[in-house]
Amino acid sequence: MTFYRHSGPRSYLSSTMTDRFDCYYCRDNLHGKKYVKKDDKHVCPKCFDKICANTCAECRRPIGADSKELHHKNRYWHEDCFRCAKCYKPLASEPFSARDDGKIMCGKCSSREDGNRCQGCYKVVMPGSQNVEYKNKVWHEECFTCFECKQPIRTQSFLAKGDDIYCPPCHDKKFAKKCFHCKQPITSGGISYQDQPWHSECFVCHTCHKPLAGVRFTSHENNVYCVDCYKTDVAKKCHGCKNPITGFGHGTNVVNYEGYSWHEYCFNCKRCSLSLANKRFVINGDHIYCPDCAKKL
Repeated sequence: MTFYRHSGPRSYLSSTMTDRFDCYYCRDNLHGKKYVKKDDKHVCPKCFDKICANTCAECRRPIGADSKELHHKNRYWHEDCFRCAKCYKPLASEPFSARDDGKIMCGKCSSREDGNRCQGCYKVVMPGSQNVEYKNKVWHEECFTCFECKQPIRTQSFLAKGDDIYCPPCHDKKFAKKCFHCKQPITSGGISYQDQPWHSECFVCHTCHKPLAGVRFTSHENNVYCVDCYKTDVAKKCHGCKNPITGFGHGTNVVNYEGYSWHEYCFNCKRCSLSLANKRFVINGDHIYCPDCAKKL
């Protein structure tokens, strides 16, 4: 952008003749009258206005002999017409810029017109003002706001989703996975259990609240338990050995009969110790027997 400063309006030379002298065009005697010298021709004011005067680029009227004329790059203006096209400030003695569309503007309006436009309010971002640049776009600092809460980002971090900008809390609230237990966003880490996300600190034993990430655990009725609490508080007791049936390690198979449960390795004949899993048996009191031993009772 180039700014110019006008040297000031000019007036054509006019004087009064004392000897016989005629207008170049109408041949009127100019003796004792005002005249204008234009291209070495002596012209009366009337012919000058009609034939020789330049046309004002603003009002499109002739710039008469009695008017002050301004010119720039083969264009002419009345002094009063040489104004900023935006704010109408007189520019006869002020810096100005000539735009490609022919408009004349003061420095301030030209900067506004040609400056980068804010992606938030679409107004010009003036040089030197506080602004934010991101991906070759520019915003006024106060216009660079979170898409969700509308608060200015300013110096804090932000995250982008498509063309939208979010502050971290709003981004987490809108897009982060929610913990199956507390329903709050999982911003980092976390674990997955049965296709559900959990905070590590939320995935704890239902009874003792011991963290279960990375250790053995089991579930019962939508709750998770560490091995010790499951044995103590949840697991059924074997009708044979009276120890908890946990399903961990040795003895994972269970035999159930009429409300009682046994480890498979405990489901043996009381007399001969024959394993009765998947075999016929006889129950007598609190004990089980193979058919042969039952006949001997």
